[in-house]
Amino acid sequence: MAEDVGSAPGSRKRKQRELTPLQRALALLVRREHSRKELARKLAERGIESEAASAAIGRLTGDGWQSDARFAEMLVRTRVANNQGPVRIRAELGSHGLDRDAIEAAMAAFEGDWRQVAQDLACRRFGPDFVTDLVRRRKAADFLYRRGFDGETVRFVLHGGGPED
Repeated sequence: MAEDVGSAPGSRKRKQRELTPLQRALALLVRREHSRKELARKLAERGIESEAASAAIGRLTGDGWQSDARFAEMLVRTRVANNQGPVRIRAELGSHGLDRDAIEAAMAAFEGDWRQVAQDLACRRFGPDFVTDLVRRRKAADFLYRRGFDGETVRFVLHGGGPED
């Protein structure tokens, strides 16, 4: 009895079976949520034709496996947990091919207070008394703008979380 050279004793070679576009799309979705646009791009990268990818995505959407609304809400939650502000989150949602209504619905689903998120972030990063030091205050403002907080929120934080002037 001859054995294959280089194979371990007792091991069997598996037959590689080509996955259908639907199976590939589902395999991506079971790992995490994806937008329709993102899923189509990833399938195209794997050599799936656009018509087959569209059909697979349409079926998964119809069956409830893929949802742009669910993806958007997940993205908002994870980005807030990573201390990103609403301006940056909206831009990222737009880059995933979501329309204005889906973006607004996802942002409205966030139940927190953007001012409080920004205040907590600035205090953790620059210390609770950063508003009294002009250099740290400027750095905090730049940091919050880069994180995606709007001007009104940044002014609120720089005024110590009190009433605005």
